[in-house]
Amino acid sequence: MTEDAMMSTIEDLVAMAPRATGTPGGEAAASYVADRFAAAGLATEVLEVPSFSWRSDTCGIRVGDEEIPCSPILHSGLAAHDWTGTAEHRVDARVVDIGADRVRRHDVRGAIVLFDLTFDMTVAHSLPLTLFLHDPGRRVLRREVLGSRNPYVTSLARTMTDAVAAGAVAVIGVLRDYPDSRNYHNEYYRRTLFPLPGAWVTRTEGARLRSLLRTEPRAQLTLDVTRSEVVSRTVIGVLPGRTTDAVMIQSHHDSIGPGAVEDASGTAEVIALAEHYGAAAAAGIRREKTLLFVTFDTHFTGYQAHREFATRHVLAADRRWDIVLNATIEHIGLRAVEGADGGFASTGETEPRGIFVNVNPAFTWRIGRAVRRHGLHGTSLLGAGALEFFAGGIPTDASFTLVAGVPTISLISGPLYLYDDADTIDRIDRVQLVPVARFFADLVDDADRRRSGLLGWIPARVRRLLPRGRW
Repeated sequence: MTEDAMMSTIEDLVAMAPRATGTPGGEAAASYVADRFAAAGLATEVLEVPSFSWRSDTCGIRVGDEEIPCSPILHSGLAAHDWTGTAEHRVDARVVDIGADRVRRHDVRGAIVLFDLTFDMTVAHSLPLTLFLHDPGRRVLRREVLGSRNPYVTSLARTMTDAVAAGAVAVIGVLRDYPDSRNYHNEYYRRTLFPLPGAWVTRTEGARLRSLLRTEPRAQLTLDVTRSEVVSRTVIGVLPGRTTDAVMIQSHHDSIGPGAVEDASGTAEVIALAEHYGAAAAAGIRREKTLLFVTFDTHFTGYQAHREFATRHVLAADRRWDIVLNATIEHIGLRAVEGADGGFASTGETEPRGIFVNVNPAFTWRIGRAVRRHGLHGTSLLGAGALEFFAGGIPTDASFTLVAGVPTISLISGPLYLYDDADTIDRIDRVQLVPVARFFADLVDDADRRRSGLLGWIPARVRRLLPRGRW
């Protein structure tokens, strides 16, 4: 587990980008991970699950004779969650500018809704969940850091839902909280359908659009959408232990853009740990618990693979393993802010991280000690015990196994460039790659020495009687 080896893996994966579900890059990434797992001595298989590929060939906004540069709101213009086909959206309508307000306060029937996309979760919002914070030098507890916003929790889903209910015909989102980029690749929020066509504009383009609308309050929006069913490929590597109790180590290999931090970094960590434990097994070291190494597909297209995995390998009565702990690794990246030139300027500091946990108090205490021991500065432990009973779970790739009842340790961060083409190799927090890997190796080894049924914050025997898998 070396920095150079993990950086080499990240470079390999970025070279395959975009690694979107159902694309040649996505298939290449899955094959690459499978080959690396096999070379490490793991029994390797690929879970193939239907998902969807969405693309837009045409996206345009016009006011009078003037074109406004734009990019499509991904996954917009869909008739149903399982809809496939081609749709040509041609909208000519008045524009209602709601800014950052709620749609319900405006008459938008038959109109295009112009709204400011807001990033609604700051670092400070995680403080009520914080059980422990390792912050030497007070890098996190600075006002500008606490107020920084992640690009995942936004006003998009509620604005789209409210606009549909109010009879709007399209939406235009101004990237208000974003640098001067329209390469914002939003996720497919799995429970929210985006039936209306939509487009993104930058702050500058939004200001120009609003200026034109003062004299011409109508606009034309064009969006051509093609959506097809594709096969996703989730890679599973198995290192058998003495029992079928299993510890799962997880990330996702798919991406929309270069995806260096999101999530070549997490995939590189999983591969490094697979090679570490594979070498130990080859040297004759046998563990009590089976190890599962998993890199998921469908992170950006609806999480179909995640649901199928949880259904088949966690909830099913005939499951092959009893997964007693999930360790998920995502986003080993540097913090960025908007620069003077309007782009993404790196601060050279680690992006503040959270580790969601729903393990027992003693294990939580040991995790906190490991955070300090391995120098994971800017890292909080976030209590996720109650969140496993909500359909939304946690905002990480581990959400579905958590909601299915698996004790979880899930590392995540939300740098500003996470969904942008600016997520390039130079965003990787290189000096933290090895500490994070060693941290998780310590936790995996710790779990191997413990009674499986007592790893969670609720004993497994009790947890089996409670609702599970509500997503």
